[in-house]
Amino acid sequence: MYEHTQRSPMHLLLYLPAAFAFFLAWQVRNDMAPSIVVVVVAVILFVTALSFQTLTISDQGEHLDIRYGPLNLFGTKVVYRDMTKVEQGETSLIDGWGIHFIPFRGWTLNLWGFECVKIWRGKKVIRIGTDDSENLVSVLLEKLE
Repeated sequence: MYEHTQRSPMHLLLYLPAAFAFFLAWQVRNDMAPSIVVVVVAVILFVTALSFQTLTISDQGEHLDIRYGPLNLFGTKVVYRDMTKVEQGETSLIDGWGIHFIPFRGWTLNLWGFECVKIWRGKKVIRIGTDDSENLVSVLLEKLE
């Protein structure tokens, strides 16, 4: 059974604008429309920060579960029987951090750093960022056999 959680400090950059937006909403509280807009922006920033603090990758028997957290709003599952190839790799600046789809490169799920595991499902590639790529690749290669 494999489970690994990677942490990132990037979420801290979202808390400051969220706090500023809450402060701004308090300052314009007498004017309802701007206050509501600013509160909505603050809540979105706060929820996003809570959603992208960690990236947990775990073996769930028939599939690999990939979840951002601690507020688990984003993630995906990769079914083992759909995988055709697995290898250790690196993401580039164009792949970025977070959840991205880039035409001709495929999906990238990354939290921090450039180390990743590339998983092919036929001709489609998904890059999963992790700071434990060596162990993840060995687990996935076992599942491919």
